[in-house]
Amino acid sequence: MENREENQKALCKHIPDLLSSFVDAFVDFSVSGGLFLPSQNPSLDPQKTHQETPLSLQTRYPAPDRLVAIGDLHGDMEKSKQALRLAGLIDESDKWAGGSATAVQVGDVLDRGDDEIKILYFLEKLKREAMKDGGNLITMNGNHEIMNIEGDFRYVTKLGLKEFEDWAYWYCLGNEMKSLCAGLEKPKDIYDGIPLNFRGVDSEVLQGIRARIAALRPNGPIANKFLSKNVTVLVVGDSIFVHGGLMAKHVEYGLERINEEVRDWISGLMGKAAPRYCRGGNAVVWLRKYSVVEKNCDCSMLEHVLATVPGVKRMIMGHTIQADGINLACNNRAVRIDVGMSKGCGDGLPEVLEINQNSDLRVLTSNPLYQSKHKSYLDADTKEGLGLLINESGSKQVEVKA
Repeated sequence: MENREENQKALCKHIPDLLSSFVDAFVDFSVSGGLFLPSQNPSLDPQKTHQETPLSLQTRYPAPDRLVAIGDLHGDMEKSKQALRLAGLIDESDKWAGGSATAVQVGDVLDRGDDEIKILYFLEKLKREAMKDGGNLITMNGNHEIMNIEGDFRYVTKLGLKEFEDWAYWYCLGNEMKSLCAGLEKPKDIYDGIPLNFRGVDSEVLQGIRARIAALRPNGPIANKFLSKNVTVLVVGDSIFVHGGLMAKHVEYGLERINEEVRDWISGLMGKAAPRYCRGGNAVVWLRKYSVVEKNCDCSMLEHVLATVPGVKRMIMGHTIQADGINLACNNRAVRIDVGMSKGCGDGLPEVLEINQNSDLRVLTSNPLYQSKHKSYLDADTKEGLGLLINESGSKQVEVKA
């Protein structure tokens, strides 16, 4: 009898945590478009309130058998899935199909499109599926992630604001459910410190703006859940990834240090303003010295930077739309992969970059025009679209603010 009572007490002790997990899953399902996130190690879960230190971030990885690089997504779920499917990373059911491949998305999931939160959830789902399959999906911070965390919403769409307003409704409802349980700490008001009104802001978008601030400001729920796990600089094998570009001073400052400080800032440990190397034209997420048209590409600076990172032979960047598709410059040392695929930012045809273990580069493209532009094709196996050897060629830069 005593053992039965003890077992009942032990069970009851865990009810608050079970309720909290159920509510979190309920909110996730409601705001993600119907996704249940696969389980993961609780000690690595940024939702858990007992976690006192930020997640550790890995900056350097060995070369995988297959490496895939994906450019800016900008809130376009349909094009995002097309790019992932083109790379053979997801199947027709939108589940991870990349096996042991490593994929890197170079940032700018936010702004210009209407499915920002849904893409964040979708990428998180794929990360967990990939890990169970021996693969890896790594996401990065772009300038638009930094802008939104700082409260710069110049490039948000109305439907993008509505998505965050809907998220806030479900998140607050979840908090109300948790507050009914005596064993759980009362949830913090996500709107704490956010003004009820902003001068010059139309009432139609006011609640969306307040919700977006609440979600994305340092230590905000969406910032913590997703963006705090992004890296800002990354080395995989002989490739270094960054959204904008790196200068020698950034490497000297320390790649690991940059990742840790940006993570700490997003987690609310370093004030409201982004670290200085994330602000201004020469910032790691803003630099265009290697991604503009070839005649203006600063190849000498790029060579110097790459020489300071042992074993690295190329820099892979997003940020600047390449109208002619993924291309190389500076003796194949600069790789520009932003093809402006989002409907809100160029509406280009999806392309992704593939690097095999022998360091051979290939573009997987859905653009049939390359049939007449390039002679060297490789069999794209079972993937949709065309596989082509990447050649160094000039590119036409599309001018798009921010």
